[in-house]
Amino acid sequence: MTPDERLRRYAELTVRVGANVQDGQDVVLMCLIEHAEIARAVTREAYRAGARHVIVLYSDLHVRRAAVELGPEEELGWSPPYILDWMRRWPEERPAVIALTGNPDPDLLADLDPALVGRADPKEIRALMSSAISARRFNWAIVSAPNAGWATQVFGEPDVERLWDAVAAATRLDEPDPVAAWRAHTERLKTRAAALEEHRFDAVRFRGPGTDLTVGLVPSSHWMCATFETETGIEHIPNLPTEEVFTTPDWRRTEGVVRSTAPLVTAGTRVSDLEVRFESGKIVEVKASAGAEIVREQLAVDDQAAFLGEVALVDGSSAVKGTGLVFCDTLFDENATCHIAYGTGLPMTLGLGGESTREELLERGVNVSAVHTDFMIGGPDVDVDGLDSAGLATPIIRQDVWQLS
Repeated sequence: MTPDERLRRYAELTVRVGANVQDGQDVVLMCLIEHAEIARAVTREAYRAGARHVIVLYSDLHVRRAAVELGPEEELGWSPPYILDWMRRWPEERPAVIALTGNPDPDLLADLDPALVGRADPKEIRALMSSAISARRFNWAIVSAPNAGWATQVFGEPDVERLWDAVAAATRLDEPDPVAAWRAHTERLKTRAAALEEHRFDAVRFRGPGTDLTVGLVPSSHWMCATFETETGIEHIPNLPTEEVFTTPDWRRTEGVVRSTAPLVTAGTRVSDLEVRFESGKIVEVKASAGAEIVREQLAVDDQAAFLGEVALVDGSSAVKGTGLVFCDTLFDENATCHIAYGTGLPMTLGLGGESTREELLERGVNVSAVHTDFMIGGPDVDVDGLDSAGLATPIIRQDVWQLS
């Protein structure tokens, strides 16, 4: 297919399969200025789907650099009040929200103070987004925007066409019928989630080089995958690609050490060789060959940031894994292998919506934080077991192959 056809098809997948934009619905599109070409294509497709308004919120990493380098330190992480006022209406207005990823300049912030870079993220905006998503207020999707800077990080050269080929494979865009391919894929993931549900594991254990981690689960939590549904009944697929089955762990019950098996790019900075240690659910030690201060800064955002909010299982049959690439983008890399996330949890895995208070969620074992950062911990050398309440282990993944039936 031609580049124009590919872009149109990708935008259609984003709007109609990912966010599932409804007739008459407003659409909010969040992206960087380097993503403009794809943002325009998504905007056109959203209007074709019946969108009433499409509002594009462009960000610029160079502006963020200027704020960190030259702005007043006490203002880092500031969120514009007019945007916050608008976002507070989203639970009632219920727009579809689409975000584009793909860092166009991965090293732009690398020479700045990591602690300041970690504080530059607009935390109030992030908190409002997290709260509304957890309460299933609106349909949303995150997709990537291939660009020269991202391609250079992956391949060592700005080969955008090669990156597009990889993105197409990972998102099933290269299938003769991508919609049918996604339907079949989500059914496979639902079968895995059902198997985990049947076993009702008390904990999940990861063991491999540098890793011996046990993640305790909430007894009433469920395993979910791929398809979400808003409280008004709109089905959507928030992550394109997605290969995971996931749940909310009990934030009080994680013990041990874990080593990341892929680079983490967060707050515009690459974190390499991340290792963390948990005691009584909390991250108490962070090591990394680069970027450790970024992680420590995120863990200090609030009292609950250092506790887990998600555990997700992915095996080697993943379409992302099949590309053989490390994308240096969490949207992709977390769908190549198992991962965990420190920070806020996922109330929807307990069937909870926006009516639950922070105190009620914490009491139920669901973490509440302004942070949610995924990092990858699985791979061929990492065994994954489900543990029952007596500690008896059932293999889930061995040598990157799914075992559970």
